[in-house]
Amino acid sequence: MFSLISQTRKLPGRNAGYTPCWIIDASFEPAPIIAAIRTQGLAPEALIFTHAHIDHIAGAHEIIRAFPTLPIFIHEAEERWLLDPELNLSIFTGNPVTAPPATRLLKEGDSLTLTGAGAWRVLHTPGHSPGSITLVSTQHGVAIVGDALFAGSIGRTDFPGCSLEALSESIKTKLYTLPDATRIFPGHGPESTIGHEKRTNPYVRP
Repeated sequence: MFSLISQTRKLPGRNAGYTPCWIIDASFEPAPIIAAIRTQGLAPEALIFTHAHIDHIAGAHEIIRAFPTLPIFIHEAEERWLLDPELNLSIFTGNPVTAPPATRLLKEGDSLTLTGAGAWRVLHTPGHSPGSITLVSTQHGVAIVGDALFAGSIGRTDFPGCSLEALSESIKTKLYTLPDATRIFPGHGPESTIGHEKRTNPYVRP
C-alpha cells in the first residue's frame, strides 16, 4: 500500500533534515511507516485517506498516537465510515476497527498544499467506494489513485457501496483525462502511468 509521500527539498529556516510529508492511508501495523518518518527526518503535515475501507484505516489510531496533532482528511461521503465498522467493512472480518474522526472533509476540486511541494488537486473518483479520492499534482506529474485504478486492473466493486458503473465512469472521465505521462501510485501493487493503463488495462478502455 502506498502510505507515504514526501518531497525531498530541504526548506530554508528549518532544521537540517526537516522534510514535510503526508501520510496517505494507514493500513495494519504502521510501525515501519512511523519509524521511517522519524529516522528520515520527516515532518507529517496530514493523514489523508483515499477511502475508508479497513485496510486503509486500521492503523490510524497508532499513527495519531505517534503524531497527536496530525489533522485527518477524508472525502465528505465517508466521514461516518471512519467510526462505523459495518460501513468500513471491518465488522465482516471479525476484527471491527474504527479510526479517529476527520478534521477536514474533502470534496471534488479541493486544493491541498504540501509545504514545499506545491498544490495537489482532489478528484472524487467513486466506484470502489462512494468517497474514494485521487490526489493529483500537475507540477510533479503524479496521481495517488487509491484503489480506483491498479497496474493492469481496477478496484473491486463487489463490496457494499461499490459500483462498477461509477468506477468505470471515474476512470474514463477523470483519470484517463490526465496526461499520459502521469505516474499513478495505487493503494496496492506497482506504479504505472495513465498512458500505459489507457493502452493496456483490460477492465476499462478509454
